[in-house]
Formats: sequence, C-alpha cells, structure tokens
Amino acid sequence: MKTIGLIGGMSWESTASYYKALNLGIKSTLGGLHSAKICLYSVDFHEIEQLQHDGLWDETAQILTCAAQAVEAGGADFILICTNTMHKVVPQIEPHISKPILHIADATAEALIADGITKVGLLGTRFTMEQSFYKQRLTDKFGIDVVVPNEAQRTIVHEVIYQELCKGKISQSSRNHYLKVIEDLVKQGAEAVILGCTEIALLVEPQHIKVKLYDTTQIHANAAVKLALQQD
Repeated sequence: MKTIGLIGGMSWESTASYYKALNLGIKSTLGGLHSAKICLYSVDFHEIEQLQHDGLWDETAQILTCAAQAVEAGGADFILICTNTMHKVVPQIEPHISKPILHIADATAEALIADGITKVGLLGTRFTMEQSFYKQRLTDKFGIDVVVPNEAQRTIVHEVIYQELCKGKISQSSRNHYLKVIEDLVKQGAEAVILGCTEIALLVEPQHIKVKLYDTTQIHANAAVKLALQQD
C-alpha cells in the first residue's frame, strides 16, 4: 500500500472528512483491520485565508510547497491538497517536489465522464467559481461545459463557506440558499452539480435535492484509495 500525503487544514473540518473517507475506503476494499497509510501536514487556515483574500497567491504557494516537501520527506508516495481552491497554485508547487499531486479537478472530471455528464454546475469559493484554474481545466482537458451562479449568488455561496462552513456551522437558511442556487444552475442546463469546495458536502447532501451532486472530497478520496492500492 502506498502512503498518501495530505496537505490539510483548509479547513480542518473538511480535512477530517478526508481522513475518514480514506480510512473507510481502505477498510472496505481490504477488510479486517486495514487502514490508510497517511502522512498529514495541516496548515493554519487563518494565514492562508488572509493571503487568499489579499490576492497574495505566491505566498500561499510558498506555504503549500513547504507542506508538500514535508509530507514527501515523511514518506508520501503521492499528494492530495485537501481543498479545491488551493489547486490554483499546483503549477507553482510541482517543480519543487518529486512526488505527483493527485489533482481534485481531474478526479472529479473522470467521475463526471464515467456518468456521461457533459455540462455541469460548479459551486465553490469565489476564487474557484470565477477564476479559470478549475473551470478551464475541466473544459480544456476533459471537454466538460461548466456553468456558475450569478454574481449575487456567488457572493452568498462564498460567504457561507468562509463565515459558516469552515467554522463548523450548519444553517438551514444557508442550505435553502444553496438549494435555490442549484435549482438555477439546473435551469441553465446543468446535468449535475459539483460541490467544488470540500466543505459544501457538510451542508448539502443528496437527499436535499433531486439533481446529482458530485462531492469532491469523496471523489478525491476514492481516487486516492485506488491509487494507493494500485500495483506499480
């Protein structure tokens, strides 16, 4: 079994979901008392969040590069960044490490393609919904058309993530806002919706709405389990 390197803490709420999903995935595959081999580096999200909102992405890349080098030194065979947004700086991290990063957008796209989805709605932080690093990768590399909420809705989605979900707060009123946003994405032709922030699955679950939801935390973890057990 390969060792999975995790860069977490963005937020720790979703990193806890990763840890559980990875161990459940290994257990369900191998049975018995098997669990995942994990090396985890958890950052201080307060520092990352301030740099994000100040537009200081190079500084966030430096922090995550140090984290990636640390889990690599700790024996990781490949690396997961436990957040969608910070995949923005993957191109800046990769030249400084020798182990591969399992990209969350690639894992998600492969799940969409397997289900025949060609047009998808995307929820996430404002950075993920508005910038090209995630949406363009889905389109250019996998041919998937991406639709996002309108500007007012993007503001609501973003604020709920940082002011509530990253602090472990689950609100029915916020859930209702999200469900309305998802309904509007479906009206734009979305065949499914990506929960493109690893905290959103804490708020919106499949039983809450009819359209299919793609939980990036679970998808990323599933791909990591498969890779960890893959024979070279």
